[in-house]
Amino acid sequence: MGEDSEHHDDLDYRHAPGTRVHYRARTRATDLAAVGRLALQLPGALFGLLLVGLVARVLQSATGIPYGVPVGLWLAAGALAFHPPTEALLARYLLRLGRPLPHELAVLAPVWREVTARAGVDGSRYQFWIEEGEELTASGAGGHLVIVTRRALETLPTSQLAAVLAHELGHHTAGHAWAQLLGWWYALPGRLARWALAAAARSGRRRIRDVPPFAVVLSGALVALAGYRALFVTFGLPLLLLALPFLIAAVSRRTELRADRHAAALGFGPPLAQVLTAEPEEDGPGLLRRLLSSHPDHRTRLHHLQRHL
Repeated sequence: MGEDSEHHDDLDYRHAPGTRVHYRARTRATDLAAVGRLALQLPGALFGLLLVGLVARVLQSATGIPYGVPVGLWLAAGALAFHPPTEALLARYLLRLGRPLPHELAVLAPVWREVTARAGVDGSRYQFWIEEGEELTASGAGGHLVIVTRRALETLPTSQLAAVLAHELGHHTAGHAWAQLLGWWYALPGRLARWALAAAARSGRRRIRDVPPFAVVLSGALVALAGYRALFVTFGLPLLLLALPFLIAAVSRRTELRADRHAAALGFGPPLAQVLTAEPEEDGPGLLRRLLSSHPDHRTRLHHLQRHL
């Protein structure tokens, strides 16, 4: 992006600098979509707690460290993810984001002030971060992070940039962003275990060539029998776990529509529709990919936006 003056500023500023802004008494809530996401992420969190507990038992036997110390630290670390300095570390070193440069902040600051003023929210509580992405989007993470792609910052006129930011503010004020981060953190041990098992499986496939075919068939039959017994004893609950990724994706798509509605309620419906219309989308994704997608397709989002324009 060039100098600030080159950026196309077409935003209708209803709250110019010096204008009094009335903040709502309660600017954060937890809507049903956020509650649903937390509920669906609970099995993953419990499995993560089980794994951390097993590791804590091993540490206690090997080193004498009390069992509750690693478990307590892991549980407490989830709360640290909402601590602004900790969020900044996560953004910089985990998400590989950068802080906006002065000329970029000069574009973002007045637009963000207008968005948050219309919502009655104190915008100074949030941190801006820049992602080197090619999409015309922004995203919200944790309790205070607002992430904008460099392409969106450089190419969108201020009215459309405001619409994108209003969408992300909707995620924050409805509790979507912190619910997603909390679920991600407490399910992390399970993901690490899955990656380790996948690596072991790849190694095992290379060695299985030396195993007699009869032994391979027998092992497969035993695994199938054990799986059948597990399903019978648990009344088929493991099958519900297989459905969780699809359910979480469905709830995530619902949160996107709710955030669109939030942006439209602040008066940014038309520019948000312009962003969705201009952004190219992959043609004809498969059914499985659509079911596991965290975002609705643009046609669906535009259809729902029509009700609020």
